[in-house]
Amino acid sequence: MDLFKEIKLFLLDMDGTLNFEDELIPGAKEFLDTLINNHKQFVYLTNNSSRSGKDYVKKMRVLGLPCEAHQVFTSGMAMGLFLKQNRLSQTVYLVGTKALEIEILSYGVKLVEEKPDIVVVGFDRELTYQKLERACEFLCSGAEFLATNVDKVCPIKGGRYIPDCGSMCDMLEVATKKKPHYIGKPNRDMIDILAKEYHLENHEIAMVGDRLYTDIATAIHAKARSILVLSGETTIHDVNESSLKPDHIFTSVEELKDYFA
Repeated sequence: MDLFKEIKLFLLDMDGTLNFEDELIPGAKEFLDTLINNHKQFVYLTNNSSRSGKDYVKKMRVLGLPCEAHQVFTSGMAMGLFLKQNRLSQTVYLVGTKALEIEILSYGVKLVEEKPDIVVVGFDRELTYQKLERACEFLCSGAEFLATNVDKVCPIKGGRYIPDCGSMCDMLEVATKKKPHYIGKPNRDMIDILAKEYHLENHEIAMVGDRLYTDIATAIHAKARSILVLSGETTIHDVNESSLKPDHIFTSVEELKDYFA
């Protein structure tokens, strides 16, 4: 219990930490109940940009987890904010889902199909080869390369993985020799934005996630508390081999909740 007294806001990864697609990881509901009972604030923080913020509110509620609109922050939302604050006069070609398109448009960003200033890539579960070909054309013609998240794979039911945004960007990078700038985790901006919104210092925030190179790296970069759960992509062997060392390691959120008892 002493470990978490100073933590006032928990940032919770979803895929691999709380759920696999439409199935909760054992103990996830009880962990959220424990946070609420201990008067801890929480935000679902995900690099998965294939859904909109509204989609995630609905998804969390269907899964049986408490969720309001202000408790969701996605890499797609972070991208929308970045473009609004820094690139609003420029045009964007989007490689992403229809849900991400709606999200980006809600920030006043102008999406185009020809001669964009920027190519934005998200986790696109509606990906076509035509999208990749056009993105290559625009990148080779000088468009800036931005992406929502560096994740190579997305965990799904049955212990399997599918290509995520990072893998899609790898294809474009090999073809165009241009590297993307990623806006989502492990960029510290997502935590910094939420720290300001909740009027907290970064050390009063904990990031809970299953990936070293996104979740834990984000917390380290932002000087927040880092909590790794081994229910998703990362194994203890990965931790031992990595230079990224989390502050705390638990088998899952089910074990984590017991530290509030």
